Amino acid sequence: MKKHFYILGFGSVFSFLVQAQEVVPITMTEVLSKVSEKNISIKISEEEFNQAKADYRQTNAVFFPNITASHTAMATTNPLMAFGSKLNQEILTQNDFNPALLNDPSQIENYATKFEIQQPLINMDGLFQRKAAKSKMEAMSLKTKRTQDYLAFEVEKAYMQLQLAYKAVQVLETTLEAANANKKLADNSFEQGYLQRADVLNVEVRVTEVQNQLQMAKSNVQNASNYLSFLMNDESYVMYTPTDELVVSTFSIEDTTVSENRSDIKAMQFASNAYEAMSKSDKMAFLPRLNAFGSYELYDDQVFHGGANGYLFGAQLTWDVFQGSKRFGKAQKSKSEYEKSKLEYKQYVSKSNLELNKAKRAFTDAENKLKLTALALEQSEESLRIRTNRFKEGLEKTSDLLIADTQFAQKQLEYYQTIFEYNYAQAYLQFLTKE
Repeated sequence: MKKHFYILGFGSVFSFLVQAQEVVPITMTEVLSKVSEKNISIKISEEEFNQAKADYRQTNAVFFPNITASHTAMATTNPLMAFGSKLNQEILTQNDFNPALLNDPSQIENYATKFEIQQPLINMDGLFQRKAAKSKMEAMSLKTKRTQDYLAFEVEKAYMQLQLAYKAVQVLETTLEAANANKKLADNSFEQGYLQRADVLNVEVRVTEVQNQLQMAKSNVQNASNYLSFLMNDESYVMYTPTDELVVSTFSIEDTTVSENRSDIKAMQFASNAYEAMSKSDKMAFLPRLNAFGSYELYDDQVFHGGANGYLFGAQLTWDVFQGSKRFGKAQKSKSEYEKSKLEYKQYVSKSNLELNKAKRAFTDAENKLKLTALALEQSEESLRIRTNRFKEGLEKTSDLLIADTQFAQKQLEYYQTIFEYNYAQAYLQFLTKE
């Protein structure tokens, strides 16, 4: 009896904690909305897209000029620098050509303000790098979309788990009521001498077993609620109750196929395109580059003054003829990465089709199992009804009644578990075939 006291006491404490905790009804639509707004995985995926977008914006340098401005102050007695500074400041006189002054000039100060511009004209490797960055950005956008699709599927699964957990509590609470009623009948029969003490103990053991199962079912309710809170990034961790019951949903799986337009598959295609562009970029690095340049300069012997000015402009054709075979190795590596990406894409599509076929079979199995568990539930319920009536009349053994009661509870739980599996199989098929 001491053992029973502790179990009942713990159950009472749990019930008190559940009652003290806030219970919030929630719909799947509400969960989906909050997950879309607050889920951390989605936010991480969006930031990854922003990074790829920023990388793409950096490639604008292929078209736009690079403009810099600088102001330099210096003082020198170096003959060449002193003469050049005077020349830039346009203050040279006939006396400055005196050999003694040329060889040993006095200190001169020079302040130069310079504006420079560099404009790319032909940069083929840069163009393909820009194309690769764009493909990567598009791939990250589709990855974000697939993350949202996956979380929508995960929400549906988690919501069904919450529904299943509440169904288990409901079944076990009803089973506990029946077990207590049977215990009362057994106690009365024992007092009248119709049952032995061992039969009464068997009934008490059954009551304790159901109490333990009910405790675990309530814990599953809390676990399912906490997981929904995690998906919604809600740190309050209240206990949720679904507004909809767990029922069989309908879905046709005829002619369902994996589409190459599915966001994750399309993302892998864009990633492969990015590798292809990078491979071409490394090949184009062997070609020369043509850039235009220009500058406008202001000189004076006082800070931030521009007594003299001048400009310079031109074009430069550069060609890295040989870099110690570095470019050859880089081009070979990028080509291999591109070939690898094509194989990974092909493997991913093949694996997705394999997963779809597996999911179809799982759906068919769940559909068949649903019919069998529904029939088994009906049979076990009728068996329990007959044995309960016979037990009340003293015509049935206690052990047979307990077996029937246990089987009915198990069949109810199996039935709702099968509904969950059936609905989950449908949701997974929709996820796999969603474009």
